[in-house]
Amino acid sequence: MTSTQHNIAWFRYTAPYIKAHRGGTFVVYLGNGCLDAPTLTTLIHDLALLHSLGVRLVLVHATRGAIDASLKQRGQSGTFHQGIRVTDDATLMLASEIASQQRLKLEQLISMGLPNTPLRGARLRVMSGNIVTAKPLGIHDGVDYLHSGKVRRVDAGAVRAILDHDAIALVSPLGYSPAGELFSVSASEIAEAVAVTLGADKLIFLDRQAGLNDDDGGLIRQSTVSEAAQLNVADTEQARLRDAACRACSSGVKRCHLISFEKEGALLEELFTHDGAGTLIAQNPYEQARSADIDDIASIVELIRPLEESGALVKRSRERLEEEIHHFLILERDGRVIACAALYPFEEEKVGEIACVATHPDYRGTGRAEQLLNALLARARAMALTQVFALTTQSTHWFLEQGFATGSQDQLPEEKQRLYNWQRNASVLVRSVSP
Repeated sequence: MTSTQHNIAWFRYTAPYIKAHRGGTFVVYLGNGCLDAPTLTTLIHDLALLHSLGVRLVLVHATRGAIDASLKQRGQSGTFHQGIRVTDDATLMLASEIASQQRLKLEQLISMGLPNTPLRGARLRVMSGNIVTAKPLGIHDGVDYLHSGKVRRVDAGAVRAILDHDAIALVSPLGYSPAGELFSVSASEIAEAVAVTLGADKLIFLDRQAGLNDDDGGLIRQSTVSEAAQLNVADTEQARLRDAACRACSSGVKRCHLISFEKEGALLEELFTHDGAGTLIAQNPYEQARSADIDDIASIVELIRPLEESGALVKRSRERLEEEIHHFLILERDGRVIACAALYPFEEEKVGEIACVATHPDYRGTGRAEQLLNALLARARAMALTQVFALTTQSTHWFLEQGFATGSQDQLPEEKQRLYNWQRNASVLVRSVSP
């Protein structure tokens, strides 16, 4: 494949994501260290690209790391209680200065019309203001947090007005009380509150870590809220962001993402590829089996065609698929069918046929077929079937691994025995429907 063909294939690949993201509201948390990372300029370009594709962006920048570094340079150390900074007058002034410096830096970078980048001629506007109303944390365990605060409310109307003017909203980790007091507020808390208040499509946490890991250290690509909440996350910062993501999803944000700002292009990889670059958290399973309908036929045809050509599946005409579509379950990911399978019941014999099990090549060996099989077995139990069978020429071992046993043609329903293709000579495999 030539580079031109590769670029065309890539563009076709990303087209569904471009369509899905257009008009969406994304709240992006720029974590501690992000604004000093070597990848910052490229990240700004990627954010500009998202904006040009019609994504409504809200940026929230973290200052905690910069405050700690500045205090250390001065030979001072901050006071913390239960992981929260006690913000005295001097620290509040420092927090305000750093927030202002970071805001100006972001405005400068976003405003630069650099040639040969997504910022060329973009003329992006960045707008901010007193969007967050805060209240004091108060006194806990006898410790007065002084000027450390928490979010009381977010002015959603003001944020939407910025976005409606085709600008990027920039929110600093500071909040104001109705009496005019200034408070230092956690940036992750503000990002969470803004996302929930806006009903954002995505809350994206850009941090040093690539995402959440399983017990073996492997990156978890997607997780439900309940699964993520049960993970043992050793890094305190990562655990804090995980908790914020789970709360946001439970409060209506559709999806949250944890990715690394240290990996160049991670943001685009997360948003425009199937597997992403970090961890996606959603309230419900990211991929769920559902009944197929007439609109899924083209996708199913595309999925099963290579297997029909290889002889692994019996060829089905489009007309036959239309007639039998109600027998199919599919797994869908970002609007793309990645696996399918069907259950054909023979209700008089209380038997069902498992057929047309197919998984997209990118996802084979990842448990998608097993997920659909389990869903079909649940459907069979609901129909009071007692046994299922499968006819296969190339997947015998997979069915055996799923609890099937070798059978014979005599065990098939009479109708299926009459239609059995002796030339194809498919193996007969059977299993009980019982759990």
